[in-house]
Amino acid sequence: MHFSDRLNSRIQDLRAPAVVGLDPHLHRLPTPLRERFEHLSGDARRTAAAEAVLEWGVAVLDGISGVVPATKPQVAFFEQLGSAGVAVLEVLCQEARNRGILVLLDAKRGDIGSTAEGYARALLDDDGPIGADAVTLSPYLGRDSIEPFLARCEQGKGLFVLVRTSNPGGGDLQVEHTAAQGVAGWIRAWNAERVGECGYGPVGAVVGATVPDEAIALREAMPRSIFLVPGYGAQGGTAADTRPCFDANLGGAIVNSSRGVIFPTPEQVEIYDADPAMLVRLRAQAFVKDLRENVR
Repeated sequence: MHFSDRLNSRIQDLRAPAVVGLDPHLHRLPTPLRERFEHLSGDARRTAAAEAVLEWGVAVLDGISGVVPATKPQVAFFEQLGSAGVAVLEVLCQEARNRGILVLLDAKRGDIGSTAEGYARALLDDDGPIGADAVTLSPYLGRDSIEPFLARCEQGKGLFVLVRTSNPGGGDLQVEHTAAQGVAGWIRAWNAERVGECGYGPVGAVVGATVPDEAIALREAMPRSIFLVPGYGAQGGTAADTRPCFDANLGGAIVNSSRGVIFPTPEQVEIYDADPAMLVRLRAQAFVKDLRENVR
């Protein structure tokens, strides 16, 4: 099934244009899990931390199941734990699929030729180790760096290409009418012959909630692209700030929250330590409610 149709269908079913990041900051895991590895070092620490991350990750997936349509694992947090962490990432991606949660892998890969083909095979192919539904990509080596991934769109996979990111330094290169608009033009062309029944193509765009004024022009430039919108919550963006990323019918975008859902406030630590899945579910529900009420 076409990626954008699958994603759009789940967004509509849950009335939730939302994705929750899966970013295991080790120092923010529940206290009982941190205590398993904080006194260790080297391989022993990485192995014990990976086991803790697996247990935490399953709790997060249980918390968001049936609330949001997708999760966005950040590869770096797993790679920092070596082979044990990568193995946990593989397991959690499968656990997400078992729960009907789409996996939008945050890898930001960008290379050419056989290297890009290797990345695509590893991250997207169903018989590969990850088998994600979609992956984030950096386009700054040029269009040929995206081509091996585009081939996976014919297999029902999706891409989210960095266009205008939410971090403060994003404007150094991705300023309006220059790099961002150039990449937007590529994405528009890539989607032209790949539009699904929902009206969107499989090549989405990463556009931050922290740049709402620029998002207006980018929405116009990419009318057939689903926007993956970071920057909500911890980075300062509000639900109202994400509105320009949506189309006129309030479709075509999915907003990410990571730290704002998967970790507690200081007042919630005790609850989180006792039952992280329950707290994540409550915070995910609040996230979705905020979008429903303020994206108008």
